[in-house]
Amino acid sequence: MKHFRVQCTIRILLLAATLVAALYVLVATAAYAAASGIAIIALFEVRSLIRYIDKTNRDLARFLRSIRYSDFSQTFTAEGRGGSYAELGAAFREVMADFRKARAEKEEHYRYLHTVMQHIGVGLISFRQDGSVELINNAAKRLLRVRRLRNIRALSDLSREFVETLTRMHSGDKELIKIVDNDEMLQLSLSATEFKMRGDLFKLVSLQNIQSELEEKEIEAWQKLTRVLTHEIMNSITPISSLASTANELLEEYDAAVNGRPQDEAIGDVRDAVYTIAKRSNSLLHFVNAYRSLTRIPQPDFQIVSIRELFDNVKSLMQAEMEKRGVSLMCEIDPSSLTVTADPELVERVLINLIKNATESVEGSSGAHVFLRAALNGRGRTIIQVIDTGSGIIPEAIDKIFIPFFTTKKEGSGIGLSLSREIMRQHGGTIGVVSKPNERTVFTLRF
Repeated sequence: MKHFRVQCTIRILLLAATLVAALYVLVATAAYAAASGIAIIALFEVRSLIRYIDKTNRDLARFLRSIRYSDFSQTFTAEGRGGSYAELGAAFREVMADFRKARAEKEEHYRYLHTVMQHIGVGLISFRQDGSVELINNAAKRLLRVRRLRNIRALSDLSREFVETLTRMHSGDKELIKIVDNDEMLQLSLSATEFKMRGDLFKLVSLQNIQSELEEKEIEAWQKLTRVLTHEIMNSITPISSLASTANELLEEYDAAVNGRPQDEAIGDVRDAVYTIAKRSNSLLHFVNAYRSLTRIPQPDFQIVSIRELFDNVKSLMQAEMEKRGVSLMCEIDPSSLTVTADPELVERVLINLIKNATESVEGSSGAHVFLRAALNGRGRTIIQVIDTGSGIIPEAIDKIFIPFFTTKKEGSGIGLSLSREIMRQHGGTIGVVSKPNERTVFTLRF
């Protein structure tokens, strides 16, 4: 500060001397031109003094503006202004360095949170009240099959109900919604929260496809029920079947003993009753043994399987029967070198069952054919589809066809599709169906 006072004193004295000289020239010599020149010099000295005094204020204003606009590249010096200004300049520089450090840490935290958000498996979408999307992570992009999303209303093509649900949800709300996307059923679990940022209200919604988890729990429940039922039925029906067979044998021995002589009518009624009991008991035993297979599927022997080879095997096994029914099997693989890690025998078992069902559905129609297709879907998963244009599945039955004991056929056992779903579950995959009656039915295996 002492240096500042000295500088100001010298500048004021110099200014005073200049003014005195101008006055002397004007009064003593009446040299107006010289006096005017000296006066101009005095004005420059006044301007220099004011600029010297205001430089600190300008530095302070520049410092505050740099903070306001987050411009931390500014530098401050106190060259020629004394020690106190050197301390002020040093303080400015320290504060700017702290701000630069804080900004760098903030950017690091942002990049860290952004990286975490992009790599978590749960889909996240953040959007304003007008629907404009502020943020969408990779999981949500994969799930919704979008590369970029500017407004959630652009998802109306996927599902209008989905967009309406996102719009009406509030903080703490949870919803379950079904979406059919390119022959794939999505069961989405949605959870919302709201927050304010920069004066705007934002909504953050998490979304997760829980279709496979629901199927897993449903399969486990049906397996437990099947084990209990088959155990109880077998315990009850086995002695009945055994006694009926014994009684039937005794009646046969009796018939041999009487050797064609007239018999009591009551004996004939007993014989018919025992035969019926034995026949129905054996049928029920076969029925129960079939359902036991749901809990006795062998563990898959995983191999890298060529889809082309898999289709060729299935076609050779099914071609004769399909030709007999007047149905052709058409295959498509894209790319042709597509492979899958699976147990080929178990997957063939699933495909044969689906192709049989499809063949029965289209049998009798003109130009009947079943379409077998393999490809990578929009989410990068290998899929195999069995497609037919037969009678289809009514909406009331579409959610029940994979349930054990349920069938839409007059002579069906209700085990084929249940068994197929269990095989796909053991492969870590899923099986789904989309059907429009009398138009198109698509069963999709996802690995």
